[in-house]
Amino acid sequence: MEKLIYPERDFQELFTHLHESGLFPDGKEVSDAITYEKPADILSAYRKAKNNPDFDHKAFYQKYFHVAPAREIDYQSDTSKPVEEHINKLWDILSRVPEKEDFFSSRVSLPFPYVVPGGRFNEIYYWDSYFTMLGLEVSGRIDLIEGMVKNFAYMIENFGFIPNGNRSYYLGRSQPPYFSLMVALLADNKGNDVLIEFLPALKKEHQFWMEGQDQLSAEKPDYKRVVRLEDGSILNRHYDNVHSPRDEMYQDDVELIATKGDAGQKTLLDIRAACESGWDFSSRWCSDLSKLDTIRTTDLVQVDLNCLLYHLEGLIAKALGLKGETHAKTYTEMADRRKAAIESTFWNEALGTYSDLIWSQKEHNNSINAAALYPLYFKTANEERANRVAKIVAQELVKDGGLITTNFKSGQQWDAPNGWAPLQWIGIEGLRNYGHLELANTIKKNWTALNIKVFKSTGKLMEKYNVVDTDLESGGGEYPVQDGFGWTNGVLLKLLSE
Repeated sequence: MEKLIYPERDFQELFTHLHESGLFPDGKEVSDAITYEKPADILSAYRKAKNNPDFDHKAFYQKYFHVAPAREIDYQSDTSKPVEEHINKLWDILSRVPEKEDFFSSRVSLPFPYVVPGGRFNEIYYWDSYFTMLGLEVSGRIDLIEGMVKNFAYMIENFGFIPNGNRSYYLGRSQPPYFSLMVALLADNKGNDVLIEFLPALKKEHQFWMEGQDQLSAEKPDYKRVVRLEDGSILNRHYDNVHSPRDEMYQDDVELIATKGDAGQKTLLDIRAACESGWDFSSRWCSDLSKLDTIRTTDLVQVDLNCLLYHLEGLIAKALGLKGETHAKTYTEMADRRKAAIESTFWNEALGTYSDLIWSQKEHNNSINAAALYPLYFKTANEERANRVAKIVAQELVKDGGLITTNFKSGQQWDAPNGWAPLQWIGIEGLRNYGHLELANTIKKNWTALNIKVFKSTGKLMEKYNVVDTDLESGGGEYPVQDGFGWTNGVLLKLLSE
């Protein structure tokens, strides 16, 4: 990690000036650039040159910085071959292996091979990786699954948690905690010794999410990612330990919070917390569904996040039990309490589905969205509630191309008309768990048909899809639609293999 750079910290006004320059439509290009000279030397050169009358920011950038190439850009697909063959070839294209780095970069070096999503995302991403692993398992690439799980354990050991991705600028936030599902998947293929091997990492991740729980009280109900509700139960929310503008979208954040005055810092935290959720961005987080500047992510405790932590607590209990540890019961009790709290907190009787709780106002967020399927996926729901969720899903979220993310069109990418691979899998499996096989099969059929249709016409698998009008591309968000694409490949291959 000796060549790891923190772009804003290390390049100071050069960093901000590059973002302000308007020369880079995607701020991530600035923050991901590599350099062969020490950041301090580049900054010194900039300070000497920047006041020259003919100084050119673009020329300076091109002299000292280099864009790390995305290997899949030049990959030529053969659309005459089955999509399964395409995906199996892509694993090696999207894989990265440890190598000696003779350059400075914001990318955290990892000790084992891993798969990146593709496009502008040239690093490992936390929750993406679980859905990628579903396809790797079908392909028999257990070696890559194991390497990725070991990389996540390595980051837990070194940073105390799994960051959003292996970039220095992601070291303030995590992503939806799928590590326990990854470990369980690996154990399914290699045996339960895997659970014991990764038990220390599982426990340490749990500590990260629960940090500060002992400090909570009626007078101080929230701290970082934990919130104490009125009934005394403790649930979780998304957060970010860093409160400055994001390195990867710096100018966008600066301009947004400038319009907010004193409320700007809270808005920035809520933007960052939404990034930790993976749903960046969605009307789900906003008090005015159509306006991103009304974002309030940290005012919510989220149903999907708490379902994932329920699984984490249960898997820790199982691993401790395998070791014969008596305090396995402690984690079993944690999981049981969380399951009860999920059902008492997130069920929205008025809508007949699960909703996030606006904890500060003691009322539900009335967004109808696919996160409601997590209690079905993790089997916390009873039959009656599951049936009501299935009815809402069928009425509001199932479209010709699969499962829509929310039923509201805001212009944000985690809203209508877009569908995303991870939510298809959660939805399909959740509905299957409660016997809604026809509905699950409709989602599967519609989604796989759309994926294959787009592949046949473009040679690509996309990050997200327009599931409402299957003749149109998806859109919205902070960057153009990406192709590659790890989790789409994984979920599609898994669904086609069934």
